[in-house]
Amino acid sequence: MAETKPTASTVTKSTSSAQPMKSGNSISWIAPLSCIILGYVIWRFVLGAPSNFTQPDVNGGFWPQHKGPKAGISKMYEGGIIVPLLIGLFLTVVTFCIERLLTVSKAAGTGSIAEFVRSVQFHLANKEVDKALAACDKQKGSVGNVMKAGLKKYKEMITNTELVTEQKVLNIQKEVEEATALELPMLEKNLVFLSTIASVATLLGLLGTVLGMIKSFSALGDEGGGDAARELSKGISEALFNTALGIGTSAVAIIMYNVFTTRIDGITYGIDESGFTLTQSFAANYK
Repeated sequence: MAETKPTASTVTKSTSSAQPMKSGNSISWIAPLSCIILGYVIWRFVLGAPSNFTQPDVNGGFWPQHKGPKAGISKMYEGGIIVPLLIGLFLTVVTFCIERLLTVSKAAGTGSIAEFVRSVQFHLANKEVDKALAACDKQKGSVGNVMKAGLKKYKEMITNTELVTEQKVLNIQKEVEEATALELPMLEKNLVFLSTIASVATLLGLLGTVLGMIKSFSALGDEGGGDAARELSKGISEALFNTALGIGTSAVAIIMYNVFTTRIDGITYGIDESGFTLTQSFAANYK
């Protein structure tokens, strides 16, 4: 009976050294809700403070109908109930920009990714796996974590006498893929809020403008005369505050979304290069 040889597709069942990151995402619903509430507070009690108007509506309740703003910024209050939503969306953008900045900066590690990968390549070329692991501990970040997980499997495969080289390379590649699958979701988390707000803020701004225009033209039709024309001009000015807030918020969201995706692409490229470095190095040094 012929002896069956193991094929290259065989992969050992070993426990991955990459561990899932235990981090919740409660900020995804707490931050937008808190920012919208804060937006209303700013609109109602800061912009809409009775002292900012010559004819305050003291008993206005949820939405006082103040008239005669004393300062230019107080005119924003008269933009309507859409204004606090737009302020809340802007605060949400700022919140997620700070959160993503901290996360992506941490994921990038402590040094240049390109220099780190070259350093690991140099150590592996000299068969100094422990020094390569030390470089990972120094670099940290997503690339360092993926490289470290792969290097542990790399070191394990060096002493493995049961598998052929192709099988060992497959094991290293599988370990790198598992570590990558744990790191990427953390990098891309919450970016959807920036991309969504980039579209929604503009639409909300236009909605507020349209509502303000409807109100202004209705007043023109009811009153007529020079006073109505003056109120129409005033109403249009107030309505355009919604457009300005919506476009400004959308612009900030788009710019920061592109900034973060560019930085994440650089980290992802470093992760891909790490996996390629490990598999090619092992195949060349341990045939």
